Formats: sequence, structure tokens, C-alpha cells
Amino acid sequence: MKQTALFFFSLFLLFSYTTLAISPAPAPKATVKTPPTPKAAAPSPKPLVPTLPQSPDSSDSVPDDITRILKKAKIFSVLIRLLKTTEIMNNINSQLITAKSGGLTILAPDDAAFSNLKAGFLNSLNQGQKIELLQFHILPEYVSSSNFDSLSNPVQTVAGKDPARLPLNVNAFGNSVNISTGVVNASIVGVVYSDNKLAIYRLDKVLLPLDFFATKAPALAPTTLAKAPKAAKDNSAAHDEDDTTQVQDNKSGAVSLVCISGTTLMLLGIAFVVVPMMWT
Repeated sequence: MKQTALFFFSLFLLFSYTTLAISPAPAPKATVKTPPTPKAAAPSPKPLVPTLPQSPDSSDSVPDDITRILKKAKIFSVLIRLLKTTEIMNNINSQLITAKSGGLTILAPDDAAFSNLKAGFLNSLNQGQKIELLQFHILPEYVSSSNFDSLSNPVQTVAGKDPARLPLNVNAFGNSVNISTGVVNASIVGVVYSDNKLAIYRLDKVLLPLDFFATKAPALAPTTLAKAPKAAKDNSAAHDEDDTTQVQDNKSGAVSLVCISGTTLMLLGIAFVVVPMMWT
């Protein structure tokens, strides 16, 4: 009995040893790398110009027709009338729908800005000057409300970039954007409309081009120079005439004196002849 139990115990030990020897080594644990936490996106630049409460939403406006945008703001009736009468409105809308267009930025004076102009100023402008005035308020590129500080002065406008005739300088600092033309200093007071193609900003003053007021020094009229010698000649002639008159007066006096002397001598001669005869 004991021998049988010992035999089975020996078989158990042999079987356990064989199983441990054949069993494969445990696989090493896989290292799981934790993906890096993505960095937070940089915040977009803070707009320099606030959005106006009455600004239309870009989703419900037609970006290739600025008439609807300006009308919805309800403060640009004078500007709308000028854009239509000069046909600038059609040019703007055509440029907005052009695929190659880099966009437009319109600096829009409100009705209060136009009312502050000198009485009769707009009526004094001819058609060409009105067109230039409006083109002076349009930049041939899209400028977002946070990128005014990236513009280089003088700023290019549709009217041109002549620093002597049409200077337009933009100064952006803090939360304000100021524009100087050499005649007037204006400020952008809010965003009327902005998408990736068109930006319209409200101005508190009308941007007046410098060449409307540049005056040239009047040239000296040639007749002014000719009159001076003539006056001198007249004075000289007057002096000569006075001298001639004086000489003539002197000659007249001398002739009168000679006449008087001759008469006196003649009377004396008669006296010398007549008196002796009376005595004889």
C-alpha cells in the first residue's frame, strides 16, 4: 500500500516538473504611450474696431450688393445717393463678384459726417471730383478689423497713392483707428459689415482729399512790372514839363523887361529933343 502511494506521488512530481519546464515564459507587458495633449489654439487677434449693433449679419446679406448692407444700417442715405449718381456702386459690385478680386474695404461716412461739411460743399464739386471723393474712401483690399495696424502709410486707395495729392495715413493703437488726410482727422467708430471679401467701416467724418484744397502761390502779373517804369517815366516827364514851363516863364519875363527898357529909352530920347525946342 505504501509502495503504491509512493509510486503515484513520484508520478505527480514528475508530471509537475515536466509541465513547468514546457510552459512558455510569460510575454512582457506592452508599453502604452499616452498621446501628448494637443496645445490650445492661439486666440484670434482682438478686433480694433467694435461691431455696431445695427450691423447686418453676413449670413443673411448679399456680399456682392452693398446697397442692401448700407440700407439695413439706416445711417448712410447720403453715401448711397452719391454711390448711385456716380455709378461707383456698379463698379464696386462688379469687383466683388470677380474671382481675382482681393476684396474691398469701404470707409463709410455716416449721414452725420456729411452734415458736418461746409454748406454747399458737395454741390460745389463737379462729377469728376465726386468720383475721386468716393474712390478716396475705398481700399482695393480686404482689411479685417484686427489688421489695420499692419497697413503701410500712405495707404493705397482706389483714387491713387500720391502722397502729395492724396495722402491717407492710418494710425491704429489700443482700440481705436484714426485716419488722417492732411485736411481732416477721422476715426473708425464701428464695423458695419465684414466677411472674408468685403469690409465696411463707419467713419465719423468725411475723408477730404488734400488736392481739393491745395492752392498755388499766384504768379506776379507781368503788367505789374511794366507799370513801374511807366510811372517813373511819367514822373520824369512831369519834372521835364515843369522845367520847360519855368524856362518859358523866365524867357517871357526877360522879353517883357527888354520891351519895358526899350520904351523907356524911346521916351527919354523924345524928351531930350522936344524940351530944348520949347525953350528956344
